[in-house]
Formats: sequence, C-alpha cells, structure tokens
Amino acid sequence: MKKEKKKNEAFAWIRAIGLAVLVVLIVRTFIFGNYIVQGPSMMPTLYNGDRLIVNKVDYRFSQPRRFDVVIFHATPTDDYVKRVIGLPGDKITYSNDQLYVNDKPVSEPYLNKYKKQLSGGMLTWNFTLKGLTGQMRVPKGELWVMGDNRQNSADSRVFGFVSEKKLVGKVDFRYWPFNHLGTIHND
Repeated sequence: MKKEKKKNEAFAWIRAIGLAVLVVLIVRTFIFGNYIVQGPSMMPTLYNGDRLIVNKVDYRFSQPRRFDVVIFHATPTDDYVKRVIGLPGDKITYSNDQLYVNDKPVSEPYLNKYKKQLSGGMLTWNFTLKGLTGQMRVPKGELWVMGDNRQNSADSRVFGFVSEKKLVGKVDFRYWPFNHLGTIHND
C-alpha cells in the first residue's frame, strides 16, 4: 500500500510541475513577454539593458495609440522598441524641433529631459513624411515609430513605416534595474 501511495504522490508532483510549465509557456507566448533593451535609441525613457514586460494581448482587442512604447519585429531575427508617433491616416511633420500631426502642434513631454541637455541645435531634425517616404500620410495598417533619443535612433526615418501586423505588444512595465522599476508612461 505504501508503494502505491508513493507512486500516486510522485505522479501528482509530475502532473503539477507539467501543468505549471504549460501555464508559464502559454502566458509567455500569448499574454506577456520578457524583453531586454539593446542600444540607446529610447533614452532617456529606456536604457540599454533595461528588462521589460510586454503586454501581447492589448493590441488583439484595441488599436495602438499615439505615444505607446511598442515592441515590433524589425527583421526576422530582431525586435525593436520604439514609440508610436503616427497612426494610420496621420500627416507627420517635424519643424524647428516641434512635432506636427495633421498640421497641429503636439507636445512630447517625454523628450523634455533630452531637450534640456542640448547645448545647441535640435533634438529632432526637420522632415515631412512626403520628403522621407513619398507619401503624405501614414498608410492604413501601418505606423510611424521613432526612438526617444532622436539623434541616435534607427527608426521610421530610416526604415519607413511599420506594419501593425509586426507588433509584438505594448511595453507596460520595467522590472530591471530596480531603481527604475515601474510602469512605462506613454505620454
């Protein structure tokens, strides 16, 4: 009888561990992801080596919003983290370090820290979508993304629009380093 009990107990443990592994795999695959920032393109919002939790579910039920910090598949092997600046149908212009969306000035408070550090010149050089892409507006199903470190970011100014289908998810939380632990503000 003892042998039977030990066998049942061992099977219960194996089943519990297997179920736990399955739950973790489902959560990591479909709900949340873990990403590590590589490079300085999102400074001062995110730094090289920051560890992030990415919400993979949000965009299955809603559309990206302006200023969301997102992860997307940039190449078959690389994912990038950038900020959504232009949504489908938007006309994007930068003039004298000011963002204009559909010809209206839009504030970017997350850039204030960098702008204060500038000894001269502009953080973001002047451009229009038409000048960079030949198109007046962000196409349907596409996004215009930029890094917060505008002088050191390979973003839509370099590689063009990003398909919404390539989005992995929205950056919600930084868990490392501990002194920067917290939610990522998208405004």
